[in-house]
Amino acid sequence: MESVTSADDTPIAFERSGSGPPLVLVHGMAGNYTRWELFDVRPRLAEHTTVYAMDRRGHAESGDADEYALEREFEDVAAVVDSIDDPVHLFGYSHGGLCALEAALRTDNLRSLIVYEPAGPWEILHLYSEEIDEELEALVEDGENEQALMLFLREVVELPESQIEELQAAPSWSARVDEAHTLPREYRAPTTYEFEPDRFADMTTPTLLVVGGESPQWAKDATNEINDALSNSRISVLEGQGHVAMNTAPDLFIDEVLAFVQKFQ
Repeated sequence: MESVTSADDTPIAFERSGSGPPLVLVHGMAGNYTRWELFDVRPRLAEHTTVYAMDRRGHAESGDADEYALEREFEDVAAVVDSIDDPVHLFGYSHGGLCALEAALRTDNLRSLIVYEPAGPWEILHLYSEEIDEELEALVEDGENEQALMLFLREVVELPESQIEELQAAPSWSARVDEAHTLPREYRAPTTYEFEPDRFADMTTPTLLVVGGESPQWAKDATNEINDALSNSRISVLEGQGHVAMNTAPDLFIDEVLAFVQKFQ
């Protein structure tokens, strides 16, 4: 693992693999850089790009700070992007999608941006529950990390049991459990963020906004809202898929990412 130092001196780790144009991957909640090992997503992307699979702060090999602020995560992604010599293709998923979107305003080293159903204020009325927030916090405080993770996957992400069982069988499950202490703070993070379209008015980075055809309406509405705010973006709908197409349709997901990356070589 390599690392860079973020704006607040927190070390942010990433694993580099492959060759070709740089592609930075930013994972979502309840995961780390190894989530891209599922279904060989990272190895297959690395056949065509130099993949930088980063750990967000508090996850796996990255450091953390005493106090959490969502804005520090935006800076973390920008720090990784700025450490790379060539212009970067940046991909962010879910919580990582919001981090990538905001990082695009904090770096001049982007060739393109791909965002898959980013977390944000549009989720609050649909996904955020004070009761679940309190339960997550209590489980983590009691050291019941695995129960907290299961609660998140079942009640927030609403993954079917078959997909949860696949995650449990993967080598990365123990790391997901170890990092469950980040769930409460990241679950409530969208309540502290306000999407301001005017801030993105001058952003010209070619941007692909990915949304599942079977994803809930809030995800589609949010994607449209972001698309309206950007001057150089388009929407790609993954038909028949939801929030985790990299798991449920890895071939489709990989083809979509690579097609957009190769368009801007």
